[in-house]
Amino acid sequence: MEIKNSRTYKNLINSFAGECMDHVRYKFMAYGAKTAKLYEVQCALKEMADNEFHHARMFYTEIQNADPNIINNLTVNAGYPFKEKWDLKQNLELAAQTEYDESVKIYAEYAAVAHEEGLEPQAKLFELVAAVEHCHMMQLNNIRQQLCDGTMYKRAEPVKWKCSNCGHEETGLEAPTVCPLCKSEQGYVKLELPDN
Repeated sequence: MEIKNSRTYKNLINSFAGECMDHVRYKFMAYGAKTAKLYEVQCALKEMADNEFHHARMFYTEIQNADPNIINNLTVNAGYPFKEKWDLKQNLELAAQTEYDESVKIYAEYAAVAHEEGLEPQAKLFELVAAVEHCHMMQLNNIRQQLCDGTMYKRAEPVKWKCSNCGHEETGLEAPTVCPLCKSEQGYVKLELPDN
């Protein structure tokens, strides 16, 4: 099947638009984390923003490769979440819900359509992106949980805390409020986040 005349082509267009929006959403959330002096949370969100940028780039490449001619206009035909306001904890929860929808529902459906149309490379792309979105969901939920239950910088058992600026490490129940070596704020202490 020629990809330009497929349902998969439309799904690639909608995915490109959605990943561009996710990229910007995480940039906004990273700004909110910076404002809250949660610099390592900001770094985690910036990394997710970069991930979404590259997802968009891969979908963009598929769209470009589908037509050797200049594409004057792409019609985007999908709804996109627009829930977040300026509350970081709530935004983490809402973004995790979006990542869940992308990983379990949207990209799974798009992969199934691509398989049905015999477009295996595109099906694989949707599956690979879905796996990353699942990791994002878990990390967002974990960051939110740590913020809500107060365990981001406190633990019941001693752990090693490491300053992301200078590398100073110390073990204790609570991260230092100010790094004794470089005087960075507590928000620079590295986070414990699940990888998947």
